[in-house]
Amino acid sequence: MAEEERKLSVEEIRRTIATSLAGAFAFVIALLWTQVVLGGLGAAGISTTSPKDWGAWGIFAVAAAVITVVMVIMIILFSRWGSKK
Repeated sequence: MAEEERKLSVEEIRRTIATSLAGAFAFVIALLWTQVVLGGLGAAGISTTSPKDWGAWGIFAVAAAVITVVMVIMIILFSRWGSKK
């Protein structure tokens, strides 16, 4: 029984390490894609700095909301795709 518990413990440690590494790799990817997205917004003429007036702030807020909705939809789609067997 002790041998079985030890194997389970080693499996749990490996799973935790794998999950942590996947998270770390995802963070690096996110940092890279941040620059891609910011560059794309800049090329489209959408400023990503703090707006100086209410009109610019409104455009900034709408752009953030639209991007958020698109990203959530993409997360759902990729999650479904990744969970297919």
